[in-house]
Amino acid sequence: MGKYDDILNMQPPISGKHPKMDIADRAKQFAPFAALTGHEAAIRAREKIVVDKIELSEDAAEELDRTLREIQRGMLVKAVYFKNGEYLEVTGMVARLNAIERELRIVDTVIPLEDLLFVERLSI
Repeated sequence: MGKYDDILNMQPPISGKHPKMDIADRAKQFAPFAALTGHEAAIRAREKIVVDKIELSEDAAEELDRTLREIQRGMLVKAVYFKNGEYLEVTGMVARLNAIERELRIVDTVIPLEDLLFVERLSI
């Protein structure tokens, strides 16, 4: 006879105070927990390689200007732009192109035209 044979086949106790927890709620107890909120983002920020902003050549600036004149609201585009020491890429529908305020809005991303490096029209 083993050490725990007397309790191995017993039914688990049922609480009279607390209702039985469903399986989905039980699984949430064991979900990953980030004790240090923002810690992972801070580590990524320190790992980021800061780059200088690229000054467009006259030809590249003219090509970008030509492409911007063709862009209309609702078009699908891909854009590369400079922000906070790095180049970011966004793909989406053009929500707004404002020549007066000099900004391009792709979905919810607002890009100042002076920070735009490249924009390309995409076909659906």
